[in-house]
Amino acid sequence: MRGVRPRLRIVGIVILAAWIGLAALFGLLKPIKNGCTMTYMYPTYIPISVTDGATPPGRYGLYLYHEGWRKIDSKEHLDRLSGVPVLFIPGNAGSYKQVRSVAAESDRAYQGGPFERTFYQEASLFRGEGADTESVEYDMPSQYSNKLDWFAVDLEGEHSAMDGRILEEHTEYVVYAIHRILDQYKESHDTREREGAAASSNIPHNVMLVGHSMGGFVARAAAVHPRLRKSAVQTILTLSSPHQSPPLALQPSLGHYFAKVNREWRKGYEVQTSPGGSYVSEPLLSGVVVVSITGGYNDYQVRSKLESLDGIVPSSRGFMISSTSMKNVWLSMEHQAILWCNQLVVQVSHTLLSLVDSKTSQPFSDTQKRLWVLTRMLQSALSQSFNGITPMKVSHELPMLASKGSESQTSTCGLDWRDDALDRDLYIQTSTVTILAMDGRRRWLDIESLGSNGKSHFIFVTNLAPCSGVRLHLWPEKEKENSNLPVCERVLEVTSKMVLIPAGPAPKQSEPGSQTEQAPPSAVLKLGPEDMHGFRFLTISVAPREAVSGKPPAAVSMAVGQFFNPEEGAMEVSSPSMLLSAYWTKELFLKEDHPLAYNLSFAISLGLLPITLSLKTAGCGIKTSGLPDGETGDLDKDKLCKLRCFPPVALAWDSASGLHVFPNLYSETIVIDSSPALWSSSQSSEKSTVMLLVDPHCSYTANVHVSAPAVSGRFVLLYGPQIVGFSFAVTLFTLMRQANQWDHKQSVPPFLSAVEHNLEMPSPFLLLAVFPLLCSLFFSFLMAQPFPPLANFTVVSLICYLLANAFISVLVIVSKFVFQASALVHTTVKSKCQALERSSSLASSLVCLKAIRILKLNTTIVMTLVAVTLVSFVHPALGLFVLLASHALCCHNSMCCIMMASRRKEPVDQKTEAERKTRHTSGRLEPLPEDTSEKSFVETQADIFNHRHGLLILHLLAAMMFVPSLAAWFQRIGTGQSFPWFADSALCVGVIFHGIMNSRPESSILRSFPSVLGHQLRPHHIYLLAGYYCFFSGLELAPYKVFYVIAALGYISLSRKISQVNNNDLRFRTKSRIHRR
Repeated sequence: MRGVRPRLRIVGIVILAAWIGLAALFGLLKPIKNGCTMTYMYPTYIPISVTDGATPPGRYGLYLYHEGWRKIDSKEHLDRLSGVPVLFIPGNAGSYKQVRSVAAESDRAYQGGPFERTFYQEASLFRGEGADTESVEYDMPSQYSNKLDWFAVDLEGEHSAMDGRILEEHTEYVVYAIHRILDQYKESHDTREREGAAASSNIPHNVMLVGHSMGGFVARAAAVHPRLRKSAVQTILTLSSPHQSPPLALQPSLGHYFAKVNREWRKGYEVQTSPGGSYVSEPLLSGVVVVSITGGYNDYQVRSKLESLDGIVPSSRGFMISSTSMKNVWLSMEHQAILWCNQLVVQVSHTLLSLVDSKTSQPFSDTQKRLWVLTRMLQSALSQSFNGITPMKVSHELPMLASKGSESQTSTCGLDWRDDALDRDLYIQTSTVTILAMDGRRRWLDIESLGSNGKSHFIFVTNLAPCSGVRLHLWPEKEKENSNLPVCERVLEVTSKMVLIPAGPAPKQSEPGSQTEQAPPSAVLKLGPEDMHGFRFLTISVAPREAVSGKPPAAVSMAVGQFFNPEEGAMEVSSPSMLLSAYWTKELFLKEDHPLAYNLSFAISLGLLPITLSLKTAGCGIKTSGLPDGETGDLDKDKLCKLRCFPPVALAWDSASGLHVFPNLYSETIVIDSSPALWSSSQSSEKSTVMLLVDPHCSYTANVHVSAPAVSGRFVLLYGPQIVGFSFAVTLFTLMRQANQWDHKQSVPPFLSAVEHNLEMPSPFLLLAVFPLLCSLFFSFLMAQPFPPLANFTVVSLICYLLANAFISVLVIVSKFVFQASALVHTTVKSKCQALERSSSLASSLVCLKAIRILKLNTTIVMTLVAVTLVSFVHPALGLFVLLASHALCCHNSMCCIMMASRRKEPVDQKTEAERKTRHTSGRLEPLPEDTSEKSFVETQADIFNHRHGLLILHLLAAMMFVPSLAAWFQRIGTGQSFPWFADSALCVGVIFHGIMNSRPESSILRSFPSVLGHQLRPHHIYLLAGYYCFFSGLELAPYKVFYVIAALGYISLSRKISQVNNNDLRFRTKSRIHRR
């Protein structure tokens, strides 16, 4: 039974890993409906030639985009350059032709002009965070001042996300491209002057950068490049670009380069001072503004946490926004779709055009004005109105007038109604008010009476257009003709505080004005008690139908308002309920007259456990008993309820990725792109809140179901780097177990048995898995960092640790099976060849064995030189493959020796067994002589195999970390590769030394480690500390840091070996002198 339990543990975690892997594969390969529309264009790419004397780095190219189907003269087009230069930088394996979508829409936006006035009206409702917007003066443009000239760099489709050297070369070429673009404008300007043509436009002195994926990081790297001209880059916009760390944090050079660039950016925003501390100049990057646009939860390649600018760019110089919370977009999209999604590229085009100053025809030089324009064009007021599901503060500084008979009415609304446009007033006596038609009436709501009993909040949902369809005002008292107070001091219009929400498809109408079903809501207003403080009445004025410019009205004109208590509409879904809903769907029932705003609080973040939320109408207060037969079924009830109740809307908020809106919510998978349960996560990321806007006249049956494929896919995407780091920790912990057994004069256990032992409860598992988690929390306390959510952080980390054990177990099982199969074939062929040699005496038949005999020679020095040479001058992965070949050859030889010894021992064992039976029958029990030499040989070979097998697994993981970089290197064969990064080469050389100096258990250099504080450090102590370091690297989502500790072990082993050689040489010289005397 003792041998069964460990095997059950391994089988259990392997089954768990296989289930999660298959479910994640199914979830990630499932087609995604992003709702994007295609962008169409007529592209022409004009190459930009290299100027005389210029030596562009690399073999890349620079192109100018032109939109149009007519053929043009390239030279003449370049001579007429006078627009605003924008440089597009493609990402990993991207093409310069990917610029065509946003460039084509920019041309159309310039010709078509700005958005409608209502867009800018809502965009100016809020103040940008961190920006000094009070002093910003900006008028809505009636026509854009200048067009955008789009350039694109051709980076040959190289994989910049896989190799730090490629990323550095791309940065150098982008710096050259920026200078070349600015020089081209100077040349074009001079050419027009020589030809006598009008040259009234100003010469641009900076280039706006737009980067996709890794191209966005390259744009930031170019902005802090030492050879970049001063103020040559002032505006950077990135699309699905990682900023915190690389998406594949496997290669050390990638991590080093990201850390270096981010460190330069942090210094760039610091005030320049002299050594004495006196002021010298403004920060170097004080004029640079950065905006990071994320693709949301559908972007599987780059998570929003990596795209954040926190800790890199201050909030006064940039921000991150998700495409799910961008006005006119409201969509999550894949990594590549963000380049051609028409809703997004149109918004980006108008945003960049709005940055152009009408006076200079170039981007604004004022940093705050550029940040304000970017904020008002990209961020929706909805994201601030429902930031954390809290109401937006209403400004009382700008009173809006709305009183009948007033002669001096002023309002931000573009459409003023006539004094006699409104019909008689209606006085609402219930806390819920419903508007089903544009009746031209004003409804009065008494805040004091209707807002009593805790119903101090008011929410209003409508599909009527603000200002032109509906207007809302706050009144301190009912209007009186004999009032002595001016109107402006009595009435506050809050119509402009309404925010637009994405509306789903409108219902089809059989004829104009016909009533089929409720149209989806398009605007929402939420007021808190602090907003309505000091006011007595709230009025809702609905325009008459004639005020809609003669157009047919919507299928159903709808508006619903309600005074409510937020606590009545709150419901918490516990962690057990969420987990059990994967097998048993959790059902919620919302009765009629429920709150319009219903808050669902989930104990586990929806970024980790996405849910499928289904809403089905159960009733809407319509009695069907009087209807004819055949019209009382559920289908007709649904039709009647859809006629009366508006489609539900879900608003999910996350502090990292922003707002996610799900319109027409009947059955949707709700997921937010958060990163919970990480070492760097905050307590706020533990839970998720979803606000449901549901019609209070209808009752609903809500079903909450956790989808296993969606959960598995999110888990792999979020915690993949953590599992990689834990895999190294598991391997080092297993080597620790082997070294500990050897130090206690025992045989080296098989690698799989050591993995099984480390999973035992309580001692090994608590020491190796739980103790480092406690240490990480202690480090957070020492560094004054926020603690992660303890429960989720612990559970997720332990699951990642178990998955890492499963991954290592599968590697061990597969590799051992390969060695056993190859050894079986080898020994079989060898025995056949020996029999053939005895029968035919043909030496030529042993050619196959001679090659193997040659490989058995001691080739350690040659192998070391070859591996180090490949690592230093070709590619690190090739040198690590040589080390793996050495380990594999040794394991193969040991396995062959074990099999050959077993075969030779079988006849002896059969004879011994017969003698044993003879002695037993005769009644004499005598001890049998053992072949101690044969047994010792088998055990020795088993120890060698188990030890080298462990080193093989460790160095195989290290080699696999460089496989993506090797793929990028093969792509560049024949195009002039450069030497590997010194850091990569130095670390991999250390890994090679670790494998060579510790190739045998009895001669491991780590066993001669000096004592520390009077205690002798043994190899198992060193491997334990190294495993802890790898564990912390996994928690930090930086698995490339594992190379630091493995290389350190290698260089320590090398130094100890050199020290031993020197000591032995000194002893030899001393003995020689004594002998001579």
